Amino acid sequence: MTIPVVTREQMLANNVSRASKMKGSTLAFLDQLIPGHARENINIIGMNVTENVDDPNLEPIISEPAHGFSVGYIRAQKGCGAALHMHETEEVFIPIRGTWDIYWMKGDEEESVTLEVGDVVNVPVGIYRGFRCVSDGPDALMLAVVGGPDPGKPGWHPSVIEAARETGLEVDDDGNLRKAD
Repeated sequence: MTIPVVTREQMLANNVSRASKMKGSTLAFLDQLIPGHARENINIIGMNVTENVDDPNLEPIISEPAHGFSVGYIRAQKGCGAALHMHETEEVFIPIRGTWDIYWMKGDEEESVTLEVGDVVNVPVGIYRGFRCVSDGPDALMLAVVGGPDPGKPGWHPSVIEAARETGLEVDDDGNLRKAD
């Protein structure tokens, strides 16, 4: 194996993302116009998990490719977060600031766990899950890691698809965000 030579300038240009300069999108996914699901998604590195493929703010901030994972931040106000969705990969959540509830469906019942700063949860493949900020203050931030060689698109709970149509959004057959007909 040849060991690459990387200068400080190259590292800074291609592999570093400064928190103070990060910005994302408030319309990365189908659920974000549904009341209680507003949030900012920031794709930092990796496979660019998003349904809004036309939003340049959703391009990964770190241009160097990641292999088999993606890392992003989620910013949300109290009571807001992601609606019920599933992935065909694991999804790991780690609160950086604030308190967050991670919830999932156990059959027809909702279960949840509250995470404090530094806590970690690995949500299993194929179950409907969501999250919401439960702390006061404007600075809630959570790290999300999606694993696997292909994150695909989220699979939405039927109730979310119906509620999203009322906001004028839907996803096409490829899982890309579009205005509802």
